[in-house]
Amino acid sequence: MLEKKVISKLRKILGQKAVLTAREDLNAYSYDGTTTWVHMPDVVVLPTTAEQVSQVLKLANDNKVPVTPRGAGTNVSGGSIPIKGGIVLCTTRMNKILDINKTNLTATVEPGVVLQDFNIALARQGLFYPPDPQSFLGCTIGGTIAENAGGPYCVKYGVTKQYVLGLEVVLANGYIMQLGGVTVKNRTGYELMMLFTGSEGTLGVITRITLRLMPLPPANKTMMAIFDDMAVGGQAVSSIMASGVVPAKIEFVDNFVIRRIEEMTPMGLPVEAKALLLIQADGSPAAVEAEAKQIVDILKKSGAKEIKVAKNANEAARYWKMRSAGFAAVFSAAHTVLAEDVAVPRDKLAEFIRKLEDISKKSGFFISYLGHAGDGNLHPSIFTDIRNKKEFDKAQKTMGEIFEAALALGGVLSGEHGIGLEKQRFLKRAMDPVALNLMIKIKGILDPNHILNPGKIWEEEKV
Repeated sequence: MLEKKVISKLRKILGQKAVLTAREDLNAYSYDGTTTWVHMPDVVVLPTTAEQVSQVLKLANDNKVPVTPRGAGTNVSGGSIPIKGGIVLCTTRMNKILDINKTNLTATVEPGVVLQDFNIALARQGLFYPPDPQSFLGCTIGGTIAENAGGPYCVKYGVTKQYVLGLEVVLANGYIMQLGGVTVKNRTGYELMMLFTGSEGTLGVITRITLRLMPLPPANKTMMAIFDDMAVGGQAVSSIMASGVVPAKIEFVDNFVIRRIEEMTPMGLPVEAKALLLIQADGSPAAVEAEAKQIVDILKKSGAKEIKVAKNANEAARYWKMRSAGFAAVFSAAHTVLAEDVAVPRDKLAEFIRKLEDISKKSGFFISYLGHAGDGNLHPSIFTDIRNKKEFDKAQKTMGEIFEAALALGGVLSGEHGIGLEKQRFLKRAMDPVALNLMIKIKGILDPNHILNPGKIWEEEKV
């Protein structure tokens, strides 16, 4: 339990309304996008400036109080769960777009800016920020930096880290540190920004971000390919990528998700399909037409049962709305959903899908999966009930087999969701022990009292 004097000092720093202690408020910050982790904080603080964040961290560090940085809480790895109690430091009130520079193709924002709001503001100026996690309607940019988020556009445009030019970060001792700048090229010493991009709030609190932008592509075209076999659909992805065409997006949706979406929001989807691929080409009008034709030809040769090319922007938007509803369809299907995030080499996608089918048959658990097939990133989900210990333990064992299958193919534990609490028990199997020890030492240098998001990424005994 947090001492009353600490809460009193927090109120002096932030003001009465920015320090929450009522149980109903604390409840709202006790969980994230997962269905397996809940823990109440002792207090929630809502700063509006880097100086306030600095003072909060100095106070916490002096008193060795755990601090869990948090954005909108849409993450699905347990990363923003205050597992040690203490302070939740929520940055959603730091929500200003400070600058959009069309000439330099950069923008500077505070961490609480919602991704969708940012892209709407950019579109008005003909600009585009590619990283697009499927929580874009609610997630904050600070959260996407902390998790090094991905999304459908990563096939062509890359993940968040490729767009971070500058960061302002508050360290555990309260020091406000500036990293990077506003130039596209910056070869000055070690790439310290990359330590914080994807650090899951364990090394510092991000308070300002400078991002690289792109011109908005003038044209795009969306295609839907229907398959009778999921592995054949996976092989089609490999064939497209091997052809030399790099679509903006290639998304995979299985039959379960198709049917769930159609039940929830009828859209006329092909409920009999074993799998769908949604593909978007973008660029100049001429290039889009040529690439779309080539993609359709490859899909035909790859065994697609049917191919639909969206006739207009409204039809394309309907297809992508279906994909963005995928997680809602999955998470509403059971009391507890283990929804994971593994990535394998793109040429191993079909083999991985077959391994998932084998694991499903062996375990007796139905495994649903959708994901960013163009970069080998799938989200296999197992439906279970945490209240049934025997079943839940078996489900977790089965998910462990899925991780092992991905690693055996040269894959990784996480493509975009991070390690958090969900995957920390597997980390030592996936990382060189020297590299893991180096990570722990870096944490010790930047946060010697281990106040920042403690208990995350690696198992407790490693700290």
